[in-house]
Amino acid sequence: MIVELISVGTEILLGNIVNTNAAYLSEKCALLGLSLYYETSVGDNEKRLEETLKTALGRSDVVILSGGLGPTQDDLTKETAARVMGKKLVEDKHSRELIEEYFKNSSMKKITENNWKQAMVPEGCIVVDNHNGTAPGIIMEENGKSVILLPGPPNELKPMFEHDIFPYLNRKRPEVIYSVMVKLCGVGESAVETQIKDLIDSQTNPTIATYAKTGEVHLRVTASAPDEKEAKRLIKPMVKELKNRFGNAIYTMDEQVTLEQAVLQMMRARELTLTTAESVTGGMLAARLTNVPGSSDVFKQGLVTYCNRAKRKLLDVKKTTLKDYGAVSEKTAKEMAKNGAFITGSDVCISLTGLAGPAAEEDKPVGLVYMACSYRGKITVKEFHFKGERAKIRESAVVKALTMLRECILEEES
Repeated sequence: MIVELISVGTEILLGNIVNTNAAYLSEKCALLGLSLYYETSVGDNEKRLEETLKTALGRSDVVILSGGLGPTQDDLTKETAARVMGKKLVEDKHSRELIEEYFKNSSMKKITENNWKQAMVPEGCIVVDNHNGTAPGIIMEENGKSVILLPGPPNELKPMFEHDIFPYLNRKRPEVIYSVMVKLCGVGESAVETQIKDLIDSQTNPTIATYAKTGEVHLRVTASAPDEKEAKRLIKPMVKELKNRFGNAIYTMDEQVTLEQAVLQMMRARELTLTTAESVTGGMLAARLTNVPGSSDVFKQGLVTYCNRAKRKLLDVKKTTLKDYGAVSEKTAKEMAKNGAFITGSDVCISLTGLAGPAAEEDKPVGLVYMACSYRGKITVKEFHFKGERAKIRESAVVKALTMLRECILEEES
């Protein structure tokens, strides 16, 4: 089954927003085993949108449009799609009630007249409730073709797709698609690809797809079968082989679990407490950890010691250390981790100090980062050289720090 994506909105063409919806929908279509050959972005122009949709219907079985379902005059997606599909618009009473309920529970009590436009739907369509906004989703079916309209805001589009559209598309497939995500950290993309090249070269069903993330590699193992039970049976040997090859580098096989969640789960299971001592990352590591619900039972404190005075005052880093070795040094990182654990009474303290740029310092290049992990008195220090712009270096350092935390705990137990 061939699917095509159309993203509607002049703001996308102008570069005012990043089109994250297309990336999300592409990944989900791949997960469903759908063939995606074309992705198009078109502005809020009725004629061009109509031409784009007609072209898409001529070559694809399913066309998914995102954006342009709102209350304003330039929201033309629904009207244009209905006309192309030969359907007139009628009011959907249920959608009108949901719009009333939405405004009743919001700070904007008054409903302007243009909002009722969103309750108008193509006659005979499948209406998909929007529990996070006002514009419902729409599915139109005609002559073996499906046109799916989704709201543009990601916080509306994603829940709607997960809850309603994904199952709808899965039902249209002759076979069930089932997949498992194997997430790795501490091993590079090229190394992963080398280790599984033989599996990729010989793959049929199931298949393996690799996704490179910052400091991580994700492997999606996907199988198609008449039912889920058979698909799981096909996947099991492949997953077992990946476990044999990558061992502890696999931090989770739950697609919803992030690296920081996995680290916190590991520490919680061992009843460990954690402190972070950050310089170069300025609290980014603590922010990722505390973004996880329930992290307070592991995470005790985050210390951001950006200047030398803060390192001396809050982490008791010696003045002679900073003078003789500098803030960006193995010695400083070691004292930050050791003293951070002692001062806060934590089992573990991870420290980061480095240069994110744009300027280098003497013999210390941009991207140089030292990390130290104090784990119940044992201190491990590592030197890293990250590439990219300032933001990329800081992001890479945070991910590496999470990986280092895992490794220090696992090494201690081995």
